[in-house]
Amino acid sequence: MVGCVIVVKDKIIAEGYTSPYGGSHAEVNAIQRVKDPKLLEKATLYVTLEPCAHFGKTPPCSDLIIAHKIPRVVIGCLDEHEKVCGKGISKLKSVGCEVIVGVLEAECKTHHKRFFTFHKKKRPYIILKWAESNDGFIAPLKKSENKPVWISNLYSRQLVHQWRSEEQAILVGANTVIQDNPSLTTREIKGENPIRIVIDIRNSLSMSSQVFNSEAKTITLTNSEIDPTIPLAIQICNALYLNDITSVIVEGGKKTLQTFIDENLWDEARIFSSNVDMKTGIEKPQLKGQLIKQIHIKSDTLKIIHND
Repeated sequence: MVGCVIVVKDKIIAEGYTSPYGGSHAEVNAIQRVKDPKLLEKATLYVTLEPCAHFGKTPPCSDLIIAHKIPRVVIGCLDEHEKVCGKGISKLKSVGCEVIVGVLEAECKTHHKRFFTFHKKKRPYIILKWAESNDGFIAPLKKSENKPVWISNLYSRQLVHQWRSEEQAILVGANTVIQDNPSLTTREIKGENPIRIVIDIRNSLSMSSQVFNSEAKTITLTNSEIDPTIPLAIQICNALYLNDITSVIVEGGKKTLQTFIDENLWDEARIFSSNVDMKTGIEKPQLKGQLIKQIHIKSDTLKIIHND
């Protein structure tokens, strides 16, 4: 979400952030919270992303800023969407508004990384996630029951559920559904469930599986929608883009995870390593990237890796 703060004489008089899809933008929400509108004529508006200049779900924010005669606007980073990309800044400058661009730019670009990835790369921001044993396995070769075999600890699993609430979608392959029968919800924390994406090329899944319950929306990609001449990960990304999905956590098994890795279609990986030795099992995916952060969560170690 875009963030906006309005300041007069070094005092914050209003704040706002983007409403859910189709609702008001950050600038609109901040301006509407100003108790005395006359103050806007001597205010500075700070916003993380360039104000829009086009009619979409809502009117242009740049027009609203101009209408309220806000004399100074400080922008974190340019909106690289082709419908904006400098147009909002140009419109503000054309009426004499002082515009400063690039304040905390790197931080703002990181904050809006999902938005930029979606519009520049025409795909969602992709987060790979798995848990691996101390000796490098992510699952047993055989199981006696169709339910998860936990490698990470309870605290790590709660964190994963928090992540699910923060992203738009979660993706698994058919084999994970068959072997684990997961619900892919945020049941460990209080938060909104993500959209569930299931890759079922062989049309092998039963509608009685938990991923098809009423707790969240589920999108299934089946054999009839897959072109064998095009890499699967590319087709998945195209399908998610067409469904307006801006971010996805890939929680599938090794085959699904490696599919995205092999096509270099991932942005970050979140990997839990436990102190458990499995001796044998399905080996972890092979991935190269830049280690950004390493965190200890009781008996687990979480590594955050970015794609170079």
